[in-house]
Amino acid sequence: MSAPMRGSVFGVFIALSCVTPLALSWLSVVSENVPAPYLDEVFHIPQAQVYCQGRYYDWDDKITTPPGLYISTIIYNKLLRLQCTVYNLRGFNVIVISLTSVLALICRTRLIQPPQKPTSREIPTRDIVTGINLGLFPVLFFFSGLYYTDPSSTLVVLLTYANHLTRLGTKRPSFLNDVYTLILGIVALTFRQTNIFWVVIYMGGLEVIHAIKTLAPEPVEIPKLQTLSEHIKFYAWRYSLGDVHDVSLSLAQPIDVILCVLSIGIAAVSNLPTILRKILWPHGIVLAAFGGFVAWNGGVVLGDKSNHVATIHLAQLLYIWPFFAFFSAPLFIPQLLNLAFMMYQAMTYGLRQKSLTGLVTRVVSLRVATTVLLSSGALAVALLIVRFNTIIHPFTLADNRHYVFYVFRYSILRAWWIRYALAPIYIVCAWLCWAVLQGLQKPSPSRQDRIQSPFISPSQKTPSQSKEDKQSQGSNEADAAVESPPTSTVLMLLVTTTLSLVTAPLVEPRYFILPWVFWRLLVPTSSASSFLQLASQSSSPSDKNAKISKRSSPDSSRRSNDASVLFLETAWFLIINAVTMYIFITRPFYWRAPDGTLQDERVQRFMW
Repeated sequence: MSAPMRGSVFGVFIALSCVTPLALSWLSVVSENVPAPYLDEVFHIPQAQVYCQGRYYDWDDKITTPPGLYISTIIYNKLLRLQCTVYNLRGFNVIVISLTSVLALICRTRLIQPPQKPTSREIPTRDIVTGINLGLFPVLFFFSGLYYTDPSSTLVVLLTYANHLTRLGTKRPSFLNDVYTLILGIVALTFRQTNIFWVVIYMGGLEVIHAIKTLAPEPVEIPKLQTLSEHIKFYAWRYSLGDVHDVSLSLAQPIDVILCVLSIGIAAVSNLPTILRKILWPHGIVLAAFGGFVAWNGGVVLGDKSNHVATIHLAQLLYIWPFFAFFSAPLFIPQLLNLAFMMYQAMTYGLRQKSLTGLVTRVVSLRVATTVLLSSGALAVALLIVRFNTIIHPFTLADNRHYVFYVFRYSILRAWWIRYALAPIYIVCAWLCWAVLQGLQKPSPSRQDRIQSPFISPSQKTPSQSKEDKQSQGSNEADAAVESPPTSTVLMLLVTTTLSLVTAPLVEPRYFILPWVFWRLLVPTSSASSFLQLASQSSSPSDKNAKISKRSSPDSSRRSNDASVLFLETAWFLIINAVTMYIFITRPFYWRAPDGTLQDERVQRFMW
């Protein structure tokens, strides 16, 4: 792969050039073969046309989401002087999916190049491809040819996220930006009520963590602590000042996750007035507005309340991981190769020692034991959820037009034992998703050396360490793309995903779109090239010259490895899209009674 493509405008142009023609082609195919409103369009298109006529108080009680899609479509059509035909209404989502790809590119770039430290106007090829891939995400791209709320809802949430990343680039956002944040939050809720979790809980929570970190107390040396109470008092004091424990996910052990939650909780409670004064009032108003809407409406959904009753559905937290694993399979290949390669190394090392000592020393470690313990606990929890909280919504069994119907029919509904046999698969898929977020774990003398502790004074560093810091400072920004996210960010993602899914009794792939989008944006590019780097680092430790050569090699090889997996992801998405589109267009069917008589004259089609 060549050097990074220069210019943000060029990057946006490439993203639009790739996604827009594909979306237009899909719209043309759908409009030619399915000219009439289909499935949920039966509700959305007539409602939009009613709004086009200026009848804003007429509302279909079967529609569960707010009118943000219809209002934005009307504005778009009036600006371009378009009629509210089925084709033009569907065409709005072509614009939306194209802009979604651009916003995904912008968000990815801001995650890697924070606004407060702009190094250049370069956009690496890998980030452009990532933006394109998010626009081509099959469950999202499929609806770019139909008039559904999912593309526009995703676009508005990504717009809010781009603004959120800009806010993180400043110590104190301006008042105008606070107002803009408030407006974006309200607008996001007009497209889908569950967006409250992403614009308030996820982004608001990350802003709280950012505000805590900006307190930046002076580092101190760790005193000699003799008793447990002394340890607790000292660390509680430091946490209360803002010295939170938030290591990179690639370095995080179970104790780090616990300390991260504990330290942020102590810091938030200790600095609550400062946090509220600094950043939280826009999110607070959005949350209050949502609460007012729920109180006025008598529930979260607008219409058809009897079929959308909130229910605790923990099994959603199991189904999401195979969903991620299926669509992001190319990203998991390097991690699986890593695992196989390390097992091969361990076995060959043991054989070279002509005994099992080397193998046991290499494999049976504290980390492996911890992993086994956590996996066993997770498996036990998964089995309990399967046993006591498997919910099959009537819509899932009644509608054979959706792929979920067949997934359930040929899995957990086929035999009682299959639902339990799937529990290990849920855990393995969850582990893969976690491992991909961790990215490439670079070797170092010790874990402590890799963690920048807030309790160590800069004066404690040795001259050699200071020299290494200066040498590495120039490459920090270049390596930002390969760094795994902070533990706190991943925890906030898990919390938000849980809240957004756990109350939904119906299993819908569309409910998993935003969790996947935010997870995918956080995936470090090192996940794409970790296997090849690991293999290159596995040479004989005595070959000093080879080591030096590897350390001084340019980044072009790594970028090539990154892009190869990203292009594989692109190809995978194109294949899935082609298959699902082909089935939708060329495999229509009719609903018939058991005796073969026609129950409904309308053509039915398979879709997500």
